[in-house]
Amino acid sequence: MSEKKPGFFSRLAQGLKRSSTQLGDSVTAIFTKRKLDAAALEELEDALIAADLGAVAAARVTERLARDRFDKEVSDEEVRTALADVVSETLMPLQCELDVTGMSPQVVVFVGVNGSGKTTTLGKIAVKLKREGRNPLLAAGDTFRAAAIEQVSVWGERAGAPVIKREIGADAAGLAFDALETAERDGHDVVLIDTAGRLQNKAELMDELRKVIRVIKKKMPDAPHHVVLVLDGTVGSNAVSQAEAFLEAANVTGVVMTKLDGTAKGGALVQVAEKFKLPIHYIGIGEGEEDLQPFSARDFSRALAGLED
Repeated sequence: MSEKKPGFFSRLAQGLKRSSTQLGDSVTAIFTKRKLDAAALEELEDALIAADLGAVAAARVTERLARDRFDKEVSDEEVRTALADVVSETLMPLQCELDVTGMSPQVVVFVGVNGSGKTTTLGKIAVKLKREGRNPLLAAGDTFRAAAIEQVSVWGERAGAPVIKREIGADAAGLAFDALETAERDGHDVVLIDTAGRLQNKAELMDELRKVIRVIKKKMPDAPHHVVLVLDGTVGSNAVSQAEAFLEAANVTGVVMTKLDGTAKGGALVQVAEKFKLPIHYIGIGEGEEDLQPFSARDFSRALAGLED
């Protein structure tokens, strides 16, 4: 795993401050001068669910505390540690950096709703790959928005990587096909394909995404090798319905969570992990290239629980 820059944990903790503060306030309110009884456990479970952790993980935290501390006084630190342990155990098996080794070219499609940070994530990964000596090709497949096409172009320049783009309104599936042809012809070993941001409840837009995937498979039967769902860390439990919809439409293979910027509801990542068992590749805490880091279950769980590194 690549070395995290100094201070990344503290910035991650700051990014998850909304969740950790909400949990801390709830725990303090529940357990001040009170033993861990059935009523307190029920209140704690409700507080964890309210923090977007989800019912399954919330139940596991309270079960662990009940086993070890029932009918005893329990400290804020003990509750936070139990939370961090459960979250870490849930997420550790899913900690998996994006692996684009193997058959060339590797095709990576980025999906997600508008504003999730999808295009920026694609760009940061392009920069990272180029630094590793890879030869990526970028495809500006969000043909609905001029800003998205421009954004991919800017990231292509930063990475020193070519960009396949078309005019506004062009057929996105056709553009993806052209990108694969170009990669094969010019020897690019990774193709990063942006797609239009879609609301998961817009059937016609999800049909367009299915078409993009079909055309890619027609050109290269074993592709796309990765379909990365980019989730906005501020959306809370809505991340679960987004994951459900994109899994159905595009067979998502992994997740990136972005915008852990202090307003984030990071517990939702635990819900997505519990339900779908998708690999978690990266987390993003800012706009800079270095602000996308390989996912660490330990760091994330301790930051979410409000514990020190």
